[in-house]
Amino acid sequence: MATQTPPEFSISKQINSFQNTSYCMDTKELWDVLYSVLPTSIIVIFFFGLLGNIFALSIFLLLRRRLTVAEIYLTNLSASDLVFVTGLPFWAESVQEQFFWPFGHAFCYIINGIIKANMFISIFLVVAISRDRYIALVHTMSSQVQRSHRQAQIICVFIWFLGGLLSIPTFMFRSMKSVPDLNVSACILQFPHTVWYSIRIIELSVVGFIIPLIAIIFFNSQIITSLRSRTKTNIKRSGKTRDTKATTLILTLVTVFIICWTPYHCFAILEYLFWVKAVQGCFWEELIDLGLIYANFFAFLNSCLNPVIYVFVGKLFRVRVYEVYKQCTAKCSVNVSLG
Repeated sequence: MATQTPPEFSISKQINSFQNTSYCMDTKELWDVLYSVLPTSIIVIFFFGLLGNIFALSIFLLLRRRLTVAEIYLTNLSASDLVFVTGLPFWAESVQEQFFWPFGHAFCYIINGIIKANMFISIFLVVAISRDRYIALVHTMSSQVQRSHRQAQIICVFIWFLGGLLSIPTFMFRSMKSVPDLNVSACILQFPHTVWYSIRIIELSVVGFIIPLIAIIFFNSQIITSLRSRTKTNIKRSGKTRDTKATTLILTLVTVFIICWTPYHCFAILEYLFWVKAVQGCFWEELIDLGLIYANFFAFLNSCLNPVIYVFVGKLFRVRVYEVYKQCTAKCSVNVSLG
């Protein structure tokens, strides 16, 4: 039932929903489809996300030169996506077993805590990336001072720390719980007091999405306005083409991120409204139950799309790939000649 658990990266809500929604309508067939289709979908996302983000990280880290400020942020985003997708096979197995969690209590809160932390880390990094482009294109005179490598590294460390801090409730309140009606032990989020439901939605969707989204929209609207202004006045400056290519990549990453994550947060807020009885009724309950689980896995998709964007949109990234290729072939040639 939609009122029994808070919005969360879990199937705990769906377990309760499956137990209690029979009086509304028969959803057994829909859940059977989810059990059979979603595990395979999760594994596909995991596979491409793992390979894609390892590839992106290897390109950034194998370059024989210092990373640019933008590349520091993109490297951290790839690392966050990589850590994020490593938790997906566990949930694929859990869904396959109809929410039975076979990995024990420790992995219950560790895996979900990692997933939750990297959800926050990803959006904060997108804000940092948008801010960096904003400073580079809108405040060009002061960009050298505000876009130092040291500052970018400090910001990234702070973002990882903040993501871990915000995931503490997940680490604290995740646990195994027996669900007699389904005859399974599930990994679910159990708050000790109902006030945590309100705290959690503020943390999850206000701090973790709405506020960052406002910042992202502001930075990128200013970027687009600046680019249009330069196009109209035909301002020529050194590095203009380079900045435009980098900005195209960032705008694409931001757009895809928003598209993938907005449905999840919309359903999370809707679920909270159902819990406080702001919306009621069988229609809303069924919509939230099925919509939230689909939105969860649509959000997962973002972690394997970013490397694809790097390759097909990031012209400068393809240049980096060629640089690494030349480095590797030159090293192989030297090794062969010495051999």
